[in-house]
Amino acid sequence: MNVRTDYEQVFDKARRLYESRAQKISLCDKKIRLLLDRVSLRLKEFSATPLVMEARFQLEVFIRMLTAHIQKRYRSLSPRSLALLVLGLFYFALPLDLVPDFIPFVGYVDDLSVLLAVYKSIHVDIERFLEWERSQAKTE
Repeated sequence: MNVRTDYEQVFDKARRLYESRAQKISLCDKKIRLLLDRVSLRLKEFSATPLVMEARFQLEVFIRMLTAHIQKRYRSLSPRSLALLVLGLFYFALPLDLVPDFIPFVGYVDDLSVLLAVYKSIHVDIERFLEWERSQAKTE
């Protein structure tokens, strides 16, 4: 079993299933806000789940990036990165995805795989955002 290949397969499946929907959401700030609300609720609901705890950093960065984007404070997200962020959070917010979340332990393995794949895919944009965040904190 190759973990890297397995998580890439899950990401590819999620992309095929949800990419067009994620792109539509990414074009509308109102839809992004609704998605962020759903993600926040889901994060609170499952915050004690070990795999959700492992992905908490990525989730929080994604949420901050999208929030800064829709508040027009951060303008450096490419359409590709924006769509991938939405895809990752959309997939996390879905209760019934490739592996339903109510299945103990494995229910979140696919969510974690998608989040990590998105993180890896846009890590350069994430680093730029984190640097931007640090620079904002210095000026406040």
